[in-house]
Amino acid sequence: MDPELLERITARRAELDELEEQLAKQLAEVRAERNELAVAERVLERVSEQLANERATV
Repeated sequence: MDPELLERITARRAELDELEEQLAKQLAEVRAERNELAVAERVLERVSEQLANERATV
């Protein structure tokens, strides 16, 4: 087995492992932000409905 080729393969696997870790972290951050935005959207809808109801009764 060619030691240089094995070294290159091992180095590339290490690079890909690091990239995978970075991407997984980024994906988790994106999902968390998306969930926060969904909550914010629901709160805004609820507050808007409450304001509309209050204006209708005034």
